[in-house]
Amino acid sequence: MTQKTCGYETAPIPETDTAAVRFLYNTVPGRILLKLITRTIISKIASAILGSRLSRIFIKGFIKRNNINMEEYTDARYKSFNDFFIREVKDEFRPLPHCHFDVAAPCDGKLTVYPITNDRVFNIKHSKYTVDDLLADSKLADEFSGGLCLIFRLTPDDYHRYCYIDDGEVLFHKRVDGILHTVRPIAFRQCNVFCVNSREYTVIQTKNFGKVVQIEIGALFVGKITNHNNDRTVTRGARKGLFQFGGSTIIMLFQKNTILIDETIYTNTLQHKETIVKMGYKIGEKIQRMQPQRDPSHLIIQK
Repeated sequence: MTQKTCGYETAPIPETDTAAVRFLYNTVPGRILLKLITRTIISKIASAILGSRLSRIFIKGFIKRNNINMEEYTDARYKSFNDFFIREVKDEFRPLPHCHFDVAAPCDGKLTVYPITNDRVFNIKHSKYTVDDLLADSKLADEFSGGLCLIFRLTPDDYHRYCYIDDGEVLFHKRVDGILHTVRPIAFRQCNVFCVNSREYTVIQTKNFGKVVQIEIGALFVGKITNHNNDRTVTRGARKGLFQFGGSTIIMLFQKNTILIDETIYTNTLQHKETIVKMGYKIGEKIQRMQPQRDPSHLIIQK
């Protein structure tokens, strides 16, 4: 059940899931099957099916089941279900904040935020993660000690394109191969999902927020991550890429003392709630010179 808190819509992080997902993660036969379906080849098969013209029969039911307001999206004749799934939103429904010092959400999703300790660890309930494992680059991970980790969990009802949050220069881009677990919270109890799933990340020297890492993580049946822009220079609000069908996740890493995240989002995370955001929502702001800096150390989520 969702609720409004200080202008944001929130929802408890789900502790249970569908019977099919519980079977996969909580039973021995399910975990045996899981080893097969988390391989990327299964994602490719699913993508081929959902990319066929016959898959259009799933569109109307999906819209109704997920209460999608199609008035927000550009008119189009969809060639397949996947064509519909990566539909383009009208610009007026995902505006960015006017002030360039405001931190905008790069995507639709369910947001939680975690402090990164000085030894590059961040704790999500049931799981301990290290930035080293997430990036597969210990030298880069060092630069985010004491910073912040923002996790945007996308579900099928969300808009599945994402953007750049600031003007900047791309320093480098990296792909880390892996498998494809679901990104639903039930999977967090079984493994460090974000560090084993296939993912791509871009390191950006931004104009206003310092060095930022934006990570796109594939999920069960969503091995396809498409990033558009190969240019060195990027522009605030420009579309960065898209996910094909299913749930998926974007993680953003910020360095120490660069941004302040809205206190409501911190509080929701501590209360084991997700903050529901849309691409372009203001979720924080740049730390200005002489501005009081909030110490996030008390917000570390224990197992």
